[in-house]
Amino acid sequence: MEIGVDSFAAIMPGATTDATVSPADRLANLLEEVEIADSVGLDVFGIGEHHRPEFLDSAPAVILAAAAARTKSIRLTSAVTVLSAADPVRVFQEFATLDLISKGRAELVVGRGSFGEAYPLFGMRFEDYDALFAEKIELLLQIRQTNDVHWSGKFRPPLSGQGIYPRPYQSVLPIWLGVGGTARSFVRAGELGLPLIVAIIGGEFRRFRSLIDLYRQAYTRAGHPEDGMRVGVHAMGFVADTTAEAKDIFFPGWARMFTEIGRERGWSPVSRAQFEAQCGPGGAFLIGDPETVVRKIIDASEALGGISRFTFQMSSASREYKEMKRSIELLGRDVAPAVRSLLAERT
Repeated sequence: MEIGVDSFAAIMPGATTDATVSPADRLANLLEEVEIADSVGLDVFGIGEHHRPEFLDSAPAVILAAAAARTKSIRLTSAVTVLSAADPVRVFQEFATLDLISKGRAELVVGRGSFGEAYPLFGMRFEDYDALFAEKIELLLQIRQTNDVHWSGKFRPPLSGQGIYPRPYQSVLPIWLGVGGTARSFVRAGELGLPLIVAIIGGEFRRFRSLIDLYRQAYTRAGHPEDGMRVGVHAMGFVADTTAEAKDIFFPGWARMFTEIGRERGWSPVSRAQFEAQCGPGGAFLIGDPETVVRKIIDASEALGGISRFTFQMSSASREYKEMKRSIELLGRDVAPAVRSLLAERT
């Protein structure tokens, strides 16, 4: 199992103050986080894409390229690229360039995204997101297959054999499909033969089993090679020396973020009781001391029929930067080896 970190480059106030670090300092801290993740043996680091004031990740390929120059082994991915609102040609060029800089460590996770700001920003209608995505993933996969593409669609000017450069360092640039909770998205990933990343930011892991089974069935039905059928999970997570400490570090930032976002969407403010339930055995938060987090990863993987990758969304932890660094260190040095050891014993 691969284990890593996803970041949205959140620039959030602390729990008891409206003060924030500067954007430049936040990005400097983020690049150090990637370096630490690389040094402690984590497998992957992802950068999201948002176009909102509380996030600095509107250009993830740029951040990942800076990280590539400072790391040696860790894979570098988007989390996710909002493909419906992007040009697949430019997306491929950016990540092929990242792949060359990193010497074969780039990946793409493409999806709709959890916010709608990108659509009007780039001249798209949010109501068209599914048709946009279907057309653009088709084009992106064609570009991955050949550099001379003949293609026409509804939302982009046609291509008539123009060369699309550069080509990536890897023979095939890895592309995952990121999904939330719609059955059609899971089936589409299976039909396309793409590995799957499931964003599980609340509820229970086990409630996604039926959807993941739909993906596996569609993948098998379409006749794709079995070794390409991979399922990853993106979940809220944070590790500290004790479970109480991990909760106390993570809760204030999580509560502030989700209360503010919830206000936009008509949700009620979140509570500590809700948070504690998500941190419990049945909840979908991977928050606690290393032993607790290891146990939850193993239990979640079994509940979902076997998981290939877990990435921890730690951006909601608005506390001292040293605590974020400590969490990444514990994840790489204590959690990941224990998970791999336990899984090896069971095979």
